[in-house]
Amino acid sequence: MTQQFNISGMTCEACEYKIQHVFSQIPSVKSVVAQFQTDSVIIETDEKISQKTILEALKPHSKYGLITTPLTNVSLESDKSLTQSWTSQYYPLLLIARMISLVSFLTSFHAGIYAMEHFQVKMFLHNFMTGFFLVFSFFKLLDVKAFAESFQMYDLLAAKVPFYGKIYPFIELALGLLCLIHFQPQLVYWADIIIMAFGALGVIQSVVDKRKIRCACLGTVFNLPMSTVTIIENSLMVLIGIILLNL
Repeated sequence: MTQQFNISGMTCEACEYKIQHVFSQIPSVKSVVAQFQTDSVIIETDEKISQKTILEALKPHSKYGLITTPLTNVSLESDKSLTQSWTSQYYPLLLIARMISLVSFLTSFHAGIYAMEHFQVKMFLHNFMTGFFLVFSFFKLLDVKAFAESFQMYDLLAAKVPFYGKIYPFIELALGLLCLIHFQPQLVYWADIIIMAFGALGVIQSVVDKRKIRCACLGTVFNLPMSTVTIIENSLMVLIGIILLNL
């Protein structure tokens, strides 16, 4: 069964993902799609949800409210605007990863780019880690508050300690700067492994639970859904840290 509700108080994409997270906690809810432009929330459920249940879910979040009472049966498949191709959804992430990889490659030759035989794997991986933390922290720092709100929806530590979400962008920035100046690289690699591995746990749980929430790896600038791509991203950084420790 699919039902539609109109919810007041949604003003941005962060609000959409907040509402999706709140409603996804309701028993029998399979998926939630919110659109702040139209104040609409489409919920797919195993059984009919009452307005009372919606109001109870919104009660701890005074910013939002139920503004219409009728329930409307709709078809998610008929709204093509809600569906994007995999490439379109992850294009920003793929583009950024390619750019970081390219710069890391071009700066990983001991005797200059033309001396191809002097390519250094360790330098490439270190430079990639540097670019990853600096670039990804930049997008998070554009709106720390909105990032923290999205981050705490799936990160296990941020969900318990909201302050962690607010300082996380600065942690990434610090790691990137430490990589850049090659300060205590072994400690940085260990920090990368611990932080990214712990973060991956929350991502895996969200994907397994099929929660329709936003991935905050690029802050709130881009609309990236949580998926196995996010697990691969975190796991890759853990793997890079492990390799660097052993090179």
